[in-house]
Amino acid sequence: MIAGFTAVAAAVAAIAALLAVGLGLAGRKPSDLVLAGPALLEVLLVAQAVIGIVAPFAGNPPTGNPVEWWAYLVAALIIPPAAIFWALTERTRWAVVVVGVACFAVGVMFVRMQIIWTVQGA
Repeated sequence: MIAGFTAVAAAVAAIAALLAVGLGLAGRKPSDLVLAGPALLEVLLVAQAVIGIVAPFAGNPPTGNPVEWWAYLVAALIIPPAAIFWALTERTRWAVVVVGVACFAVGVMFVRMQIIWTVQGA
């Protein structure tokens, strides 16, 4: 796995989470600005899936359990669209906070996937 990619993805997740939680607690309703964060995270997660497919063939196999890594990835792929759907259907300030919490969760999952790939022994 690429450590730099994970660092960028976790930073994007943290910024998106802080922005969404801040705007939600300030009383803002869902907007394009808030929903851009989880949309960008979804793009990064798809890139993570491509990296996960290519990396073993390039000589970078996971040191941890690949099934656990893929389970984290599949779960993480579901979270941003679910948060966006929630925000578009509820349209309250609390839906924006939910988007922030979802972004935070995905950031944690990016870091955990990096740990499974590089640190955790099989």
